[in-house]
Amino acid sequence: MAVEIVRVPDLGGADEVEVIEIPVKVGDQVALDDTIVVLESEKATMELPAPFAGRIVKILVTEGDKITAEGVPIMEVEVEAEADVGVKVTGETEATSSPNQELPDPDVAPKPESKAEIKAVPKAEPKSQPQLVASKPTAAPVADDTASTLITADTATDVYAGPYVRRLARELGVDLTQVPGSGPRQRIIKEDVHKFIKQRIVNPQNADSSGLGGAIPSVPDIDFTKFGDIETQEMSKIAKLTAANMQRSWLNVPHVTQFDDADITELEEFRQTLKTEGERRGVKITPVPFLLKACALALQENPVLNRALHSDGQHFVQKNYFHIGMAVDTPKGLMVPVIRDVNQKGIWEIAAEIFELADKARAGKLTVNDMQGGCFTVSSLGAIGGRGFTPIVNTPEVAILGVSKAAIQPVWNGAEFGPRKLLPLALSYDHRAVNGGDGGRFMTRLVELLSDIRGMVM
Repeated sequence: MAVEIVRVPDLGGADEVEVIEIPVKVGDQVALDDTIVVLESEKATMELPAPFAGRIVKILVTEGDKITAEGVPIMEVEVEAEADVGVKVTGETEATSSPNQELPDPDVAPKPESKAEIKAVPKAEPKSQPQLVASKPTAAPVADDTASTLITADTATDVYAGPYVRRLARELGVDLTQVPGSGPRQRIIKEDVHKFIKQRIVNPQNADSSGLGGAIPSVPDIDFTKFGDIETQEMSKIAKLTAANMQRSWLNVPHVTQFDDADITELEEFRQTLKTEGERRGVKITPVPFLLKACALALQENPVLNRALHSDGQHFVQKNYFHIGMAVDTPKGLMVPVIRDVNQKGIWEIAAEIFELADKARAGKLTVNDMQGGCFTVSSLGAIGGRGFTPIVNTPEVAILGVSKAAIQPVWNGAEFGPRKLLPLALSYDHRAVNGGDGGRFMTRLVELLSDIRGMVM
């Protein structure tokens, strides 16, 4: 018998994942690919399968622990020495942390080590070390002045904070010079940023132009029990993040929305002829693949909408790739998987990817990589209904297309009215990056491509 260590695989680009469920216990027998741990990042849940069959002898993490890098040991499994253990994600047997041990948070200065302490990662590990962050980290005094060299200081403002906190502050629009630090030597940690934001929301009158939400009064709580029975339920993590992202986008982006209708009569007639081929391929053809393809081509011709604004407000990033996000309504909330290189793919390939990613989204199996890198987003409510809506730009993108339910309407052809199938479109964009002329040209070209799909192959 041999004991193998199960380690966390590639996190798919996530900075941090949380252990939200451990469906096994010590002594359980697991088969190859049985789920042993469930991890959750900002917008995705990942079930970690057993890389080999055996008996659980030790669990090295607990629910609520946060993992910041691949390679963290999470479990020890006893297997037959001669058994086929499949594709391992383990390395050589190394010293591991106790499941109850609190390990370093990236924003907490290191402690002086005592002889009794067990390191989470042995000294033999090269370069970047995996870290397991306990659910309740505590700050400790810095051993000596050399620890300060690990911190990237802002020479312009003399802010004492790490790279993670600086990035968090940029994303939330917080001026770190206004944030008091509670870490060792008044170092600013992520909890300080969160506390600062809460204070500005609760007491907006004390906020200035450098704070968050300084001009927005707080909404008072109401005792709804006075009116009838109620239930108070916690929002899901995805719902919380979506709400925060939407509010940030709405507050920071000057939105403009333009509307138009695309005549998709011929497109729909052509799509109906593809049903038999779709059944043979096992792929259902909806209008969405045509929409994504048309958007990619319109972006190529109107690159202003394929940009991202730099945080300094003085530069923009021009993207030369065309990855398009597709908003999917799931039981856990709104998720936006990304179809990559749409301009280079055919309708059948795009349709197959849409079907695969939508299924993964509804099953909660999207990875972080599945939702990163988008240039432009399409939010379609056509299957649900409605005549129109104004979508909110998914920053750092500068534009988003809202699609409503198509309907037959009378259209004048120069001699008489005829029935045509019209698709309502709404293009919202960031007016800092996109002018009305840019938006109008993009929308006109998009309508042309959807009205005559022969333009997609020219």
